[in-house]
Amino acid sequence: MTFQLNEWSAVRLAQVEHALQQWIAQDAPAGLGEAMRYAVLDGGKRLRPLLVLAACEAVGGHAEAALRAACAVELTHAYSLVHDDMPCMDNDILRRGKPTVHVRFGEALALLAGDALQALAFELLTPCDPSVPATTQATLCRLLARAAGYEGMAGGQAIDLASIGRALTEDELRRMHRLKTGALLHASVAMGAACGTADAGVQAALTTYGAALGLAFQVVDDILDVTTDSATLGKTAGKDAANDKPTYVSLLGLGPSQAYAANLLAQALGALEASGLPAGRTHALRALADMVVNRDK
Repeated sequence: MTFQLNEWSAVRLAQVEHALQQWIAQDAPAGLGEAMRYAVLDGGKRLRPLLVLAACEAVGGHAEAALRAACAVELTHAYSLVHDDMPCMDNDILRRGKPTVHVRFGEALALLAGDALQALAFELLTPCDPSVPATTQATLCRLLARAAGYEGMAGGQAIDLASIGRALTEDELRRMHRLKTGALLHASVAMGAACGTADAGVQAALTTYGAALGLAFQVVDDILDVTTDSATLGKTAGKDAANDKPTYVSLLGLGPSQAYAANLLAQALGALEASGLPAGRTHALRALADMVVNRDK
């Protein structure tokens, strides 16, 4: 049978959405809960949770640990968007097709909402009950912390802010994107795999897959920023050029950027082929990689 990504995704997304609805408190004080839920619920592709669940299924991992990890990476992603959109960072007014959190709730509450979402992510990874083994909890926390910190999103954003108006080399641009965007996508795959007991060869292959996919996502983002309108994207189109930010399109041109994205897709699929995992277990990872590179928003 042909693998149907939409059918596979629908079941998993329903699980993730239900869990997020339950785990993001509505009664946080002084409007904080409303801002947190606004930032996370009812929007977004949920690519990172899907990668967690797909990688877990590929290695036959622990379902409860994977669901918690899937929600934790989505909370971390959402917190990063809340902070990145603020006036002190990218100063954006549109995200996921609606006003950004600081536009809707003010800068102070947006800052606190981002902080609270990040904290909640680690709370989800460390349940009080024995549903997730302690060693798995520790591994998941380490992977997520590294992807969010100076070796990941925070470091990439710092480079991004320092690079406005500067001409970067391709190596410098690649490093920035691997940290700012790629690290959390890469971590999503690694966290899913950590919910199981994959051998070293499988882990290496999934690492290669995650790294290629993470970079491909940002290359395609750069392409869409100049080829798609704001309504389709759900965020402000053309903002990178308007803010004089370095991108793959500004550095390489549109055609070479599209070719590079296709090459990264081939690398990701090649890594899955080399993993030795049964093809039936990697259908979702293959389909998600194809979706990332061939998406229109």
